[in-house]
Amino acid sequence: MSEIATPKELFLHELGDILYVERKLADEVLPKLISEVRDEEFTTALEEHLEQTRGHVANVETVFEQLGEEPKSEPCLGFQGLKSEHDKLLQESNRELVDSIDLGAAARTENYEIAAYEGLRRMAKAMGEDKAVDLLDRNLKEEKDALRLVEKIATRVSNESAQALA
Repeated sequence: MSEIATPKELFLHELGDILYVERKLADEVLPKLISEVRDEEFTTALEEHLEQTRGHVANVETVFEQLGEEPKSEPCLGFQGLKSEHDKLLQESNRELVDSIDLGAAARTENYEIAAYEGLRRMAKAMGEDKAVDLLDRNLKEEKDALRLVEKIATRVSNESAQALA
């Protein structure tokens, strides 16, 4: 791996990280979650977010192209860690807890993506890449909206779960 020496190189590396995350979510993770959760509201939210995520991929690829670069994903160790932790917890837990586990994983992932987009947006703005800022802002807004919805659903599911066990 070559040294990251300029703000643009750092930006491209971070952009590649989020491209990796968004592609993994669209191609693997969200379809898997949709197939395993039981809560209807959560399933619908995941299906809607899958469509948004496909748009996020396109937006990130467009940012690369606006900078004259080929879209290139970088393996994202942070996301891989979140996914590994989720998969391990799922294996070790009762099937009745799948929705709660997946809601927790979704919230952690949304927070990770929000932090990534906030950093990318800051860097793009500092570099004067206003078109990139606009695309990154769209993704950031949708990630924040998704997190609010996940938190709302998680609160309801947690309350229902606690009442059922009481």
